[in-house]
Amino acid sequence: MSFRSSPTSVTTQTAACNFLKSTRFIKFFHFRSFAEIKNDLRSRNSSILSFQPRTFSYLPHLSQHEDSLRPQVHLGRGRFGVTLVLGIPTVQRQKDSYLVNTVGSLLFDLSSQDKADMVIIIFVAESNMSFVKSVVQTLQKNFPDDVKSGLLEVIAPSPHFYPDFTQLKSTFGDTQDRVKWRTKQNLDYSFLMLYAQPKAIFYVQLEDDIVARPGYSKVMKSFATSVLSNEWLFLEFSQLGFIGKMFRTTDLPMIVDFFLMFHKDKPIDWLLDHILWVKVCNPEESAKQCAEQKDKLKQRYKPSQFQHVGLHSSLPGKIQKLRDKDFEKHPFFIPHGNPEANVNTSLNPYQGHTLDKAYRGQDFFWAFSPTVGDFIQIDFLTPQPVKEYLFRSGNFEASSDKFHNTTVEVLPSDHSVSENLGRTGPAQYHLSSDGFVVIGSFVNGIAEGQIDSVFQKLSAIRLVVHSDSDMWVLLSEISIKV
Repeated sequence: MSFRSSPTSVTTQTAACNFLKSTRFIKFFHFRSFAEIKNDLRSRNSSILSFQPRTFSYLPHLSQHEDSLRPQVHLGRGRFGVTLVLGIPTVQRQKDSYLVNTVGSLLFDLSSQDKADMVIIIFVAESNMSFVKSVVQTLQKNFPDDVKSGLLEVIAPSPHFYPDFTQLKSTFGDTQDRVKWRTKQNLDYSFLMLYAQPKAIFYVQLEDDIVARPGYSKVMKSFATSVLSNEWLFLEFSQLGFIGKMFRTTDLPMIVDFFLMFHKDKPIDWLLDHILWVKVCNPEESAKQCAEQKDKLKQRYKPSQFQHVGLHSSLPGKIQKLRDKDFEKHPFFIPHGNPEANVNTSLNPYQGHTLDKAYRGQDFFWAFSPTVGDFIQIDFLTPQPVKEYLFRSGNFEASSDKFHNTTVEVLPSDHSVSENLGRTGPAQYHLSSDGFVVIGSFVNGIAEGQIDSVFQKLSAIRLVVHSDSDMWVLLSEISIKV
């Protein structure tokens, strides 16, 4: 992604002015409720992207194949009529892939209501079907419930969508590889925006190597609602490049048309700035006055809700040490005052992130990948009347380091309770061979619940892993309430 700034060329200004004069802007946001807008959205579903007719003059090769604008939907339930749609383009990188952590961060603390009012679209901008299928399999494995519900979608373009990139002119002193990279990126963003456009009220552009601040969805919806009747082209929830930019979906066809008109000429963040220039800047006024007018159309929210974490760009060989200084980090763990206990684990901790520190509320516990039979055990110094428990795995930066297929088990101090349970106890409880009773398990990285009074008091609580994992595990919250 390019993060440079550039003066607006005369050629771009003239063409852009003519374009904007010919475009009708939809302003129904000022007069309609969210419910009315969502109902309208539900009637817009189409399997063909809604490009303007003049698009074929920008991309003439599209007319050669009738399915060149047909998205290949690999995962999705056709969800429409929500408030937010998040667009994440991803490509095959030579080095690290950040996609799973990015999606995990976006999902980390979403409530069921948040999830029901959102769609996250992963656009795999590749014609390599093996890679596309690998992305699908990875997301299905790591986020099965969110795929099943329709919250997560995976799409790819038609193999006929991209033009011949070998004939591009070199501009701004860029190498041919960089020109191709930024040109393809313009097309990728355009495709994704138009696919997402009929699904929601607001579209948010993200990248595949970011982390989200907890509570970001509520913050964005609240801020967008507060300025809904104002004049703005986009809202900024990050100061970096094209990350965290929110648009009204009714504006996307116009914006995409502009991008496509100049897709071979400049990076996408420059083009977005040019739209602002054309809409509000007077050539006879100063640069300062122009900047002030543009700022009114790109209202900024602080603190930033997204942080860029990727080191290796999707452009081979490019290193990006980009950080948003306005991004306030959320605590990596939540401390609790737990009963006095000795803690033990078969897991191998990473550096100084020990289980003892996590239990005492001093740090999070972080360990290498667990295997079948690994455990965490909490032995109380004296039997405790435990009422509730909570174990939260992962945090906002290591959102994928969660416990899967892991049970919560308790050991009653009165051994006869376990013996009687094994013979006549309720069917929902299972007795282990060593007297522990299975009372719960991790779901989406969290294990929580109340403990039946029949088990009181408890001598110990433990977590037991029942399958090998490719991921590390992290406990960011341990709460034992008595």
